[in-house]
Amino acid sequence: MKQELVHVIAGNSFALSDAQGDMEVDPHAPIGLFSFDTRFLSRWVLTLDGQRLHALSRDDMAYFETRFVLVPGAASHYVDADVSVIRHRSINDGFNERITVLNHATEPAEFVLRMEVASDFADTAEIRNPAPRRVMTTVDSDRGELRLCYRRERFTRETVVSSSTSGSVDQGGMTFRIRVAADGEWSTDLHVGTVIHGAGGRDLRASLQSHQRVVRPDMREDLTHWLDRAPQLVAERDSVASAYECALGDLAVLRYTPLAYAERVPVGGLPWAMALYGRDAMITCLETLPFTPELTPATLRLLALLQGGQLDDQHDEEPGKILVELRYGEAAAFGDQPTGPYYGAADTTPLFVILLDEYERWTGDAALVRQLRHPARMALDWIDDYGDACGDGYLRYQRRNTRNGLVNQSWRNSPDAIVDRHGRQPAFPRATCELQGYAYDAKIRGARLAREFWDDPAYADRLEADAARLRQRFNRDFWLPDREYYALALEPDGSPVDALTSNLGHLLWSGIVEPERAGALAAHLSGPELFTGWGVRTYADGQRPYNPVGAHLGAVWPSDNALIATGLRRYGHDAEAARIAAGIFAVVETLGGSLPEVVAGYPRQVTKYPVQLPTAGRPQSWSSGALLMLLGTILGLRPCGDNLLVNPAMPAGFGQLELLDVPGRWGRADAYGRDRPPGRRPRLR
Repeated sequence: MKQELVHVIAGNSFALSDAQGDMEVDPHAPIGLFSFDTRFLSRWVLTLDGQRLHALSRDDMAYFETRFVLVPGAASHYVDADVSVIRHRSINDGFNERITVLNHATEPAEFVLRMEVASDFADTAEIRNPAPRRVMTTVDSDRGELRLCYRRERFTRETVVSSSTSGSVDQGGMTFRIRVAADGEWSTDLHVGTVIHGAGGRDLRASLQSHQRVVRPDMREDLTHWLDRAPQLVAERDSVASAYECALGDLAVLRYTPLAYAERVPVGGLPWAMALYGRDAMITCLETLPFTPELTPATLRLLALLQGGQLDDQHDEEPGKILVELRYGEAAAFGDQPTGPYYGAADTTPLFVILLDEYERWTGDAALVRQLRHPARMALDWIDDYGDACGDGYLRYQRRNTRNGLVNQSWRNSPDAIVDRHGRQPAFPRATCELQGYAYDAKIRGARLAREFWDDPAYADRLEADAARLRQRFNRDFWLPDREYYALALEPDGSPVDALTSNLGHLLWSGIVEPERAGALAAHLSGPELFTGWGVRTYADGQRPYNPVGAHLGAVWPSDNALIATGLRRYGHDAEAARIAAGIFAVVETLGGSLPEVVAGYPRQVTKYPVQLPTAGRPQSWSSGALLMLLGTILGLRPCGDNLLVNPAMPAGFGQLELLDVPGRWGRADAYGRDRPPGRRPRLR
């Protein structure tokens, strides 16, 4: 079985090592120390008297701090070890490791401790096959520093390794010849600084001046403050309270400060998405508004700052479009990948307007709505001007970048994600169903903002009329009466793509569904073709392309399920929503720790255990946010003017929940819920 990997994270910086704390290049995983999409350490291996060390135990103290207890030799010699080593590792805006050698013998002992150090400065986009780079290594014996530097034009990345005690430094690492008293100890503090200078290629809209990351010593205090500001959950079921606290911790550590920006925003998640993803960030913000609303203003302002302003085929950019990804690595800087920034998504732009409106409903922050009036109107204009590629009133996508742009530009963005029941891929431009729901919702919300905050009632009337026509058209063209669900997509000629998918739940969430059809959708979403017992599959069983380990062809995404459950409650299908929430909570309760980004879509009765996919991120911001959204959904939290409405519909077995000090425009309020006695029917609204 593959050895466990250990991580420490702070913002978009992370270190991934083996169970002993060592880092060596692995083509299958991003092993090493990474920051801003560059690997600053590719080798970090500790030896004692030439021997590798083996782990006795590990203590994960926090996401940004862990401790390894190690001994030399094979497992059979552990009991006889007369020396042990403790590696206390932490990461903030730098990487730190305190190494302590303990002599358990009755006589003084001498040891040779060595840390092997190297960096390949690989981009996160090429971990599976890093390109060779010429790395300049400089030894500063006087200062006890080892400097590793890579330079390509103005793009420079540098790793600086230093120690608190004197040792010999060479181009391959640091060596300490030490004498430890009987029953004594010796220690040194190693610090790895990461230095970023400039960038080549395209202007990233955020100037990359010479940038030295400095150590921030207040990580633990910052986490405590974050947890204290969030509502307090009192749960009769201990596992629910543990999952809640873990999710809050995930969200705290998955915040970073982009270069040339002052506020922290969510990254996607470990290990492949440690960057700004517009979709992930906005959905995370939507999921967490009743809990951590402070994530939203910084996210909206940054996305507005980076909003598309020109036609650029390489980056799939169009005026008014909201980006989907922002990277700082070498591949982005020199255009090898179109990610600095990349706009290849059709859903991020309506989501921007949806999030802005929902944030105001919860917080009453009218100033931000007025501040972002122009970006919001540009986003609404984009839906009609560039999003309507066929002129039929539907939001569609087709990549401009035909070399390495994303083929599918919806949340189902894997190349094979949009197919009919028989596996046939539709023509472009594609109009997926959930995009129409988002566009409808954005127009309704934009109308409210225009009428109440922008002093433009004529624009509000126009948006409402457009939304009404879209809803009518959608319910006519996408509905499949013989199957009683909406098509996954429409082709350019109007032909429906007849696959049954979890996107039905997004339609309920958006409000575009006619009420008389909601019952049929709820039956599909909670039926055996889509519902696994752990959650709703992305793609229903019984169709030819179905694959339980296919990310968008049968696997279960917690973020997807959070929107589905919220949509079901919107249309009064409380029992189905509670069942989905219970399934997702069962995943995190069974696995323990952070909720994965995605799990396989096997039926629960078959596997008895949620099967994680190898490429699934953990922790992941919109999965952690999904747990919070599901809590808010089963408690029925909803802002209504200056009041918080609470209408619980709890899953069986959850007992009582108390969510205290929910923040909002009302100040702070409490919410309570208890599961119903067996056999009692949910109240219809």
